[in-house]
Amino acid sequence: MKPPRLRQALLLVLAIGLFGGFGYVVARTGPLAATRVTVAVPERRDLQPALFGIGTVEARRAYAIGPTAAGRVKQVRVDVGDVVAAGQLVAEMDPVDLDDRIAAAQAALQRADHARTAAEAQVREAISRRDLAETSAHRFAELRRQGFVTQEAADAKQYEANAARTALAAARANREAARQERERLLAEQAAAAKLRANLQLRSPVAGVVIAREAEPGSTVVAGQSVARLMDPASLWLRVRIDQARSAGLRAGLPADIVLRSRPGERLPGRVARVELAGDSVTEEKIAQIAFDQPPDDVALGELAEVTLRLPTAPDAFVLPSAAVQRLADQEGVWLLADDGTARFQPVRFGIRTLDGAAQVLDGLAPDARVIVHSERELHEGDAVKPGDKLAGGGE
Repeated sequence: MKPPRLRQALLLVLAIGLFGGFGYVVARTGPLAATRVTVAVPERRDLQPALFGIGTVEARRAYAIGPTAAGRVKQVRVDVGDVVAAGQLVAEMDPVDLDDRIAAAQAALQRADHARTAAEAQVREAISRRDLAETSAHRFAELRRQGFVTQEAADAKQYEANAARTALAAARANREAARQERERLLAEQAAAAKLRANLQLRSPVAGVVIAREAEPGSTVVAGQSVARLMDPASLWLRVRIDQARSAGLRAGLPADIVLRSRPGERLPGRVARVELAGDSVTEEKIAQIAFDQPPDDVALGELAEVTLRLPTAPDAFVLPSAAVQRLADQEGVWLLADDGTARFQPVRFGIRTLDGAAQVLDGLAPDARVIVHSERELHEGDAVKPGDKLAGGGE
């Protein structure tokens, strides 16, 4: 009888141990166990807020050099990387028959000059004929009054004077037509000269060639670029900044620029302009950041990390940003209550810095114990257990 009783006792002890162990595990790690959390107390210190964004290097002033009419490229005198002066010849288009048209316009202009000279001579001759005819008509009119000549003779001289006046008017009209024809030919010649000058593509400013987009013999249309230039002094960055964290963004803010090609070097800059139109898809604002001193070896399109320094907030009431939570569209923090449970407290926050600090504006007591991290998602009234670290060694 003793062996069966002994086995029953051993089984009973084993069952008690199993149930006890199960209860311990449930109490420690199960749904009834207290959630391990880390706790922080708000502190007062100066905050140095900043904004962060990724940008690309662009040229504020870039120029596309191309013809104003379709044509064939005759020659390209520059290559990528060349430094050009203002007015320097960059490329030239084939004039085709334009030089012949200019020569024809010059010949027509010379003919117009001869025609004008002839018209002026005709005017002078007509003036002489008029003066002579008017003098004869006046003399015959006087002789008719004295009865020395007939009326018919006096009328004939008067007719000659009238004809001479009419011939003078015609000569003057011919002279004016010759003058206007010369002016028309001068305008045509000037227009042809401008067309010829437009075939010589010159740089409008001093700059650097960043692209050569056509070769001699290729045909381009009006407005198509043969070469592209940029002003190296106009380099800046087009930076995108999260709209939710863009409070305080304005022109004039100092900036620290870290180019991908210079990871260990911070270049000073400043916000030159904040674009009025943001990106509604990515929810970002766009700012243009100018270098204080543009580097010599920076490339267009290079990426850069930009940090914008905002004015310091002195003696701010600060919490770790990790403690900020959102519950039912309300922002706040989880507090460790005196009874060891979690309680959500709505809080209004201000500045948030890049080093993980959040400014508390109101809604939180100075001695509040704020839960920063927790093992799992918290709910109102959950039992919590504070510690220096969470399970697994994570903070």
